[in-house]
Order: sequence, then structure tokens, then C-alpha cells
Amino acid sequence: MDTRIDAPTSAPAPLASHTSFLRNVWALARPYWFSEDRWKARALLTAIIVLNLIVVAFNVLFTQWYGRFYDALQTKNWDIYKREMFFVFPALCVGYIVAAVYALYLNQMLQIRWRRWLTEVYFSNWLGNRIYYRLELKGYGTDNPDQRIAQDLAFFPQLTLTLGLGLMRSVVSFFSFLVMLWTLSGPLVIPLFGTQVTIPGYMVWVCAIYAAAGSWLTNRVGRPLVKLNFDQQRYEADFRFGLVRLRENAEGVALYHGENEERQNLRDRFTHVWQNWWGIMRYTKRLTSFTAGYDQAAVIFPFVVAAPRYFSGAIQLGGLIQISSAFGEVQKALSWFVDAYPRLVEWKASTDRLITFDQAIARAARDAVDTEGLQVAQTGEDITLQGVTLARPDGTDIVRDASAAIHPGDRVLITGPTGSGKSTLFRAIAGIWPFGRGTVRIPADARTLFLPQRPYMPITTLRAAVAYPARPDEFSDAQIRDALEAVGLGAFGHRLDETEHWGRGLSPGEQQRLAFARALLIKPDWLFLDEATSAVDEASEQHLYGLIATRLPATTVVSIAHRPTLARFHRTHVSLHPNGGAGALRVEPLATV
Repeated sequence: MDTRIDAPTSAPAPLASHTSFLRNVWALARPYWFSEDRWKARALLTAIIVLNLIVVAFNVLFTQWYGRFYDALQTKNWDIYKREMFFVFPALCVGYIVAAVYALYLNQMLQIRWRRWLTEVYFSNWLGNRIYYRLELKGYGTDNPDQRIAQDLAFFPQLTLTLGLGLMRSVVSFFSFLVMLWTLSGPLVIPLFGTQVTIPGYMVWVCAIYAAAGSWLTNRVGRPLVKLNFDQQRYEADFRFGLVRLRENAEGVALYHGENEERQNLRDRFTHVWQNWWGIMRYTKRLTSFTAGYDQAAVIFPFVVAAPRYFSGAIQLGGLIQISSAFGEVQKALSWFVDAYPRLVEWKASTDRLITFDQAIARAARDAVDTEGLQVAQTGEDITLQGVTLARPDGTDIVRDASAAIHPGDRVLITGPTGSGKSTLFRAIAGIWPFGRGTVRIPADARTLFLPQRPYMPITTLRAAVAYPARPDEFSDAQIRDALEAVGLGAFGHRLDETEHWGRGLSPGEQQRLAFARALLIKPDWLFLDEATSAVDEASEQHLYGLIATRLPATTVVSIAHRPTLARFHRTHVSLHPNGGAGALRVEPLATV
């Protein structure tokens, strides 16, 4: 998927500021309708629009049916009553049900197709160029990307289609029933200062004033809900994140007996949830009180206004019912904003979160491309550092002006005090550390593998966990079992097809052994070990490094370690020492151990 959604150029706007917000909405929505899925999407949308128009047409037919049916009741005309009740009405019901059901069904189909496409695009944009990592390093003013992808991406197509099609139906309904209401309501004569003022189609004007007043008041009453809903989604995501983090680190919390501290942290997060929810409750109560009264008044209002013409004999009962129905449809169309306001608030909040997420991704991507700092080039056969200065995200230098070279076949041991920049140096060589200056050169076609102190354990089958990041089908069962046996995990050989949370099921030492099994399977050209044996005993450490030496003799090995016993597995030593104050370090020349 190479499609990118262009980040909106402006910050999220309040609901009343339509132009910039709708421009941002179009920036989010437009790519799908011009994507590789555009023809199916447009065909589905066309079918949905047609079905919605058919539903409106049936509503018109039902309104006309009300007039004939109630006139038949008033005149006690059995033949017309029988025809309308037993033939016309069932036919209208069947047609209406079929159109309404398939309009909803195709709408849901389009929603999930759109969501699937958006999810793939956001996966590409978020994971591409390690943007997800940059966002965690620097923040860029965004939070909980998991919630934005999982929840907001579901809301955006759903609410965009629901609100857009609802607005279209309201417009079509308005014009469809406008002529009917104008004709049925007739003129209203008002005595004024000795003359008579005639208002043609007076029910239309009354309906318009009623809906306009309701829309204005709804916006005034419900406007604070926009920010409250935006914040609620953020607080809920923060709370879920705290719960997930506790679950992922259950053993550490238990060993520290940190339950009280975790309870307080979770309580603090939930405090934001429930305090903001009280705000939502207050304003929702006000909005619901108004809209409920508005809707109930709309039921009786047309009868009150049309009653004089009915009691004067100008219209019959069927005409009165028809006026009520037509008034209700026109009023409903004009009151679309009132009825849709709660969903508009939810749509606005979700869309704003996607807009800010896009902006953060775009800024991180620009920083990745436009930075004049640390450069990573894929040239030559060696890994070289040329005037490399590494810094923290706040700009504080960790390593200054380092220059070195690692040749194919080298066995390099890197040592230094804690915080001297050893792991950051690995990140720079891996091309994932953006802060600093200078140039890192790595071979263009080098197959590298980094084994950190805490290996990543995906929640998948053991077979896939051992092969990660390669595909499990690249290795036979015999190869995987042999690698597990070699690193001392032979007892797990019969569990290759079991799916488990291996990060919790395996001890830290077992996880590090499994990471070495990965290296034996993948056979990288360059292997980087960042204290990759810190959780195993010295005898096991010697065994694991011996496996690398005997089974991967052509692999270049670069290790970060503190135990001096590992020196015999390396031929070259790089030492990082403080130089010139806090955060200032220098790299000593390479020397044979």
C-alpha cells in the first residue's frame, strides 16, 4: 500500500468554523474515493444513494396514502378502505422494507471496505520509515495511536456515511414534501392595522422558523460537548493503556509489591475519565431535555396550526393527517442538525483525533527526510562512523565526534559506563536514532540482526516467535527444534504450534536464549548483541557465545557487555569514556584485546 493521506494543514477547528474543518475532512476522505478501490466504492455509494431516494419516495407515497385512508374512514367508504388497507399498504410496506434493508446492508458493506482501506494506509504511514518509533521518542503532540487506528478509524467512515447520507435524505425529503405542504396548508389571512395580510403556504414558513430556532438553540446548548467528547476518548485510551501496561508487567509489579502504587496510578487515570464524564452528563442532560421537548412539540404543533382550517371545513380528516405527516417530514428535514447533533459531536471528536494524528505523522516524516543531523548511508563493505555525535531527544550530547570502522568478520566488544551511549550507538547503526550529527555507513545489502537485552516476543505460535522477524515457513521443524535444542530450550520443541504470550510465559533468561536461536536460524551477516546475555548465568553465556563462534563463523559480531569473561570471544575492543562533563563522551581508538 503506497497511498498516503495528506496531513491537514490546519489545526482542528471548533464546530462553528466549518470551512477549515470540512477541508480537513475532505483531506482524510478524498484518497479512498480515488484509490484502487474507487470503482467498487463509487458503485456501492451510487446504489446506496438510489436506495435512499427510493425510501424517500416511499415516504411520499405513505403520506399520500394517509390522506386517502383517513378520508375513507371519515366518509365510511368501505371499498376505498379495503383497497388501501389490504392491497396498497402491504405493497408499500414490502417495497419500503426491501429498500431500507438493502440501503443499510450496502452502507455497512461500504463502511467496512472504507475502514479496511484506511487501516492499511495508516499501517503503512505509521509503520513506514519507523514513524511509530519517532512518535514515541519525541511525542509530536499525539497520544494513543492504537486507539486512533482501532477506534477513530472505525468511527470516521461510519459517521461520515451516516451523516452525509442523512443530510442528503433530509434535503431530498424537504423538496419532496415542500410542494405537498405548501398546497395542503393553503393561505393564512392575518388582520393587521385594518388590512388583511395573506401568507401563502403558511405552514412551510412556520415549519422553517420552528426548525431554525431549534437548530440555533441546539448548537448553543450542545457546543461544549465537542471538546468534552474529544477529551473523553483521550482519557479512556489513557486508562486502557494503564490497564494493559499493568497486565504486561504483572510480574515486576508483584515482585515490587507495587499494587498500591499501581492502584493509585489507575485511580488517577480513571479520575479524568469520570470527571470528564460528569461534564458530558450535564451537557447531554441539557441537550436531551431540549431536543426531547422539541421533538414532542413537533408532533402536536401541526395539528394546532392546521386546526382552524379543519374545523372551518376547508380540509377533511385525511387532509389534516396528511398535513401533519408532510409537516413532520419537512420539519424533520429542516431539523437534521438538531437530530444529528450528538453524532456530529462524536464525528467531530474522532475526526479531530485523526487530523492531529496525521499531522504528527507528517511532522515525523518531514523530520526523517529533512533532518541535517545524523545521516545513514548504505555504501561500502564496512560499517563506519565518521564524526558521529549522538544526542538525546532534548539535544544533550551523549557521544561526541566518534569515528571508527568495523570490518566484515570482526568480533568487536563495546564497553563503557552506564549511560555512556552504547545502546544509542547501536540504534544509530540500525538507522533508527534520529538525533545527532555525522555519518554512519553500512553495507548496502547487509543482513543485520539486533538482539537487545529484552527481546521482542510476539503473541503468536512458538514457531513464528523463534523465526521472528523472518517468516516461520522459511525454516523446517527440524531446523527450529535444532536451534532450540542448541540454546538449551529443547523441552519446548514439541510446542511449536502453540500460541501463547511468550513474553510472559518465558523467563528473561529463556527469552534471551530464544533470541540466540533466532540468530542461529537467520544467520545474519552482522550480529549486534546489546547485553543479550545479561539474564543468564556465566556458563550459559559462554555456551551461547560459543554457539555463535562455531555455527556462525562468517558473521560479524558486535557486542555490548559488562562481563570481562566475554573478551575471549572478541578480537577488538571499543571503550566509551566520559570526556568533558555530563553527557560529553569520546570513543577511544580501536585496540586489540
